[in-house]
Amino acid sequence: MADLIVKAAVKDALDEMNVASDFYDALDEEVQELLDDAARRASENDRKTVQPRDL
Repeated sequence: MADLIVKAAVKDALDEMNVASDFYDALDEEVQELLDDAARRASENDRKTVQPRDL
């Protein structure tokens, strides 16, 4: 699986929170699921373009 998130950006977004090393993998999996669902919805609507409403 490709890394879909940027670890430095996640760390910056969480400000002064500590981030467990396995958090990034879990977040990456969640993002992959969102993308898969959005692609499925677009496909079900006969579109090849994923749009915000697919989220």
